Amino acid sequence: MEANNNDKNLDRRNFIIRTAKAGAAVAAAGVASAMLYDKDGPFPDDGKKLVTVPDFSVPERQGQTISIVKGSDRVKTVNKAIDLLGGIERFVQPGDTVVIKPNVAFATPAFLGATTNPQLIAEVVRLCYSRGSAKQVIVTDNPINDPPSCFTISGIGKAATQAGAKVMLPNDRFFENASVKGGKLIKDWPIFYGPLAKADKLIGISPVKDHERSGASMSMKNFYGLMGGRRNIFHQHIHTIITEITMLFKPTLVILDGTNSMMHNGPTGGAVSDLRDTNTLIASCDAVAADAFGCSLLDMKVSDLPYITMAEKARCGISNYESLKPIMANLS
Repeated sequence: MEANNNDKNLDRRNFIIRTAKAGAAVAAAGVASAMLYDKDGPFPDDGKKLVTVPDFSVPERQGQTISIVKGSDRVKTVNKAIDLLGGIERFVQPGDTVVIKPNVAFATPAFLGATTNPQLIAEVVRLCYSRGSAKQVIVTDNPINDPPSCFTISGIGKAATQAGAKVMLPNDRFFENASVKGGKLIKDWPIFYGPLAKADKLIGISPVKDHERSGASMSMKNFYGLMGGRRNIFHQHIHTIITEITMLFKPTLVILDGTNSMMHNGPTGGAVSDLRDTNTLIASCDAVAADAFGCSLLDMKVSDLPYITMAEKARCGISNYESLKPIMANLS
């Protein structure tokens, strides 16, 4: 009987050990998966060499900085808005690698307006290839929710690939550390640098949305999606971080979609009733100016969004968009 009890005790111990090892293996696999598709990217690594983000902006053209087009057909309004600024050929040259940064933060369908409209993505990719003769177009973001789910449910992944673009999801090897000169928050901080490393041009495409913390989410806030690390710690300094992001990322062009603006419960929304048909699309070489106009679609003033004035003081753009003599068109 004693031998049998010892055998049973040994079996129990072996079972516990095996169970513990199995649990550890599952946990390790979970950590590996989290690092591969961590919604916030890797932790800051002080040992990494700092990278310098290229300035992707194009030379200024007087009177062709911002265009504002009225209409409900996104394909028509985005084509008109870009043509008013000189055409896609001004922004994309033959052989360019173009990175398009949409807002793909959430795993929600396009009709809820929390993410960039996939129709816009497809059309801009098409323009880059057909008229800009781009070598490659990359569509990328570092979403808050699970990246594959976000790109699938939003429809952006399918729209991008069908138009010939490459979709690049976040992976720990794509993050590098960067600092903003004179910045208070972005110091030796990981950014989603991989897609930008060999890019020639950077285009931001974002919806007009209410935002519970920053007041609004538009062109400038869109580039928050290129931040890695535990970026949620910046929420308590939301206006400063948006300003520093605007100092760090200098896009070629921003496209701000106010066809259906999210007036309430942003940035996620959740109901069609949160949206208003504002039927306006903005294209701009100046993200500050684009957002300064965009806030009017949300029944807001520039003074309601401190980061706009802060970014202007940091010489990132002009908040008085009217001084830029925006080109207007109405396709309604």
